[in-house]
Amino acid sequence: MTEMVGLADVQAARELLAGVTRTTPLEPSRPLSAALGGPVWLKCENVQRAGSYKVRGAYVRISRLSAEERARGVVAASAGNHAQGVALAAGLVGAQATVFMPVNAPLPKVAATKGYGARIELVGNTVDESLVAAQTFAERTGAVFIHPFDHPDVIAGQGTVALEILEQCPDVRTIVTGVGGGGLVSGMAVAAKALRPDVRVIGVQAASAAAFPPSLRAGEPVRLPAFATIADGIAVGRPGELTFTHVRKLVDEVVTVSEEDISRALLMLLERGKQVVEPAGAVGVAALMAGAVEVATPAVAVLSGGNIDPLLMLRVIEHGLAAAGRFLRITVRCTDRPGQLASLLGEIAEHRANVVDVVHQRANPHLRLGEVEVALSVETRGVEHSDTLISALRASGYQVVFAGEG
Repeated sequence: MTEMVGLADVQAARELLAGVTRTTPLEPSRPLSAALGGPVWLKCENVQRAGSYKVRGAYVRISRLSAEERARGVVAASAGNHAQGVALAAGLVGAQATVFMPVNAPLPKVAATKGYGARIELVGNTVDESLVAAQTFAERTGAVFIHPFDHPDVIAGQGTVALEILEQCPDVRTIVTGVGGGGLVSGMAVAAKALRPDVRVIGVQAASAAAFPPSLRAGEPVRLPAFATIADGIAVGRPGELTFTHVRKLVDEVVTVSEEDISRALLMLLERGKQVVEPAGAVGVAALMAGAVEVATPAVAVLSGGNIDPLLMLRVIEHGLAAAGRFLRITVRCTDRPGQLASLLGEIAEHRANVVDVVHQRANPHLRLGEVEVALSVETRGVEHSDTLISALRASGYQVVFAGEG
C-alpha cells in the first residue's frame, strides 16, 4: 500500500470532520519570535478534542467503515493519544473500540481512553509490541484494525491541520512538527506542498527514538534495535511503509532533539506560553529553541498533544529547570562541626538562591573522619547565577560536586 495521498483526499477529510473536530487556535510565541528574528506561531492541537490531533485521522478512518464493519468493532494500539482518538471516534459512530496499550502507558491516558468507552488491554513494553497484539486480536475476532499512522484515511485526516495553518497564517514559510510513525507530517506535507510548494515542512524526532533518519539514509523503513524517550507519543521503532514514502518525497528535513531540549521547550511553553503540552507535542518547539534547523519565518510549530501525566510533568519541569541552569543538585563536603550546616545555608542565602531540600550524611564510607556530606537541591535564576554560587562556595573552602559526578 504505497499510493500517495493527495490534496483532494485531505480536503474530503476536512468535510468529514466538520462539526466533529475543532479548528484549533494559532497563537503567537514572543520568545520564539525574538529568538528567530521573525514571527513564530504555535498551532495548538493540544486543545483539540481528546487532547491531540489524533482524533482527526481516527474519525476519518472509522467514519468510512461500512455498517457491517462497525458492528464488528474496531481495535487499535497506542501509548495514549491515538487510543483516545479512536475511542472518541468509535463512540461518535456507534462502534465498540478495543485498545491495546503498553503496560507503562501513562495512567491519565489509560483513564481517559476508558472514559471514552473503549476496552483497554495492557500488553507489551512498547507501542510496537502493542501493535502486534492488536493485529492478532483483529485477525481472531474480525474487529477492524485502526492503524495509528500507516493508512491513507489517517494521513488525510491529519493533513487537515495544515489546511488550517495555511488559512490562519497565509504567509507561512516553515512548518515544524513532531514525528513518530509519520502520519501527521505526511498529511501536512501533502496539503502544504500542494497549495504552497515553497513552504518548508520539517519533522522532528527525539534523538533517542529516531527511526526516520536511518530509514531515509537506507532508502527504506528501518527498525530501531532499542529506543526510549520521555516523548512517549512519538516513541515508534519503525516508520510505516506509506508514511515513509510520503516523508521521503515531500518532507524537506527530519532533525532530532535531545531529552534536555524537550524539557527546556516544555518549561518555556508552560512559563511563557501558558500551554500545557506533552513531551511529544513540544519537540517542534524544542528544535527551534535548540537551533536544530535553519528556519525561515513566519514559522509555525505544531503543539501536537497536551495529554501529559502530572507526575511526569513534575519531573520534566525539574529536568527543564536543571537544563536551563535554574535548578542545581549538588553535594557539598565540609568539616563536621557545630554550626557548619547553618554557615553553608547562610552563604547560599546570601547569594539569593533558594534551598529546596537538604540531606545531611555522616555515614558515607568515602568520607574522611570528621567530614560530612550535604546533598542540596537549590533553585537559582539561571546559568550565570548558578556559576556565581558554585564559585563562591568553592572560594569559601567547600568541596562541591554536581549530582552524577564522582
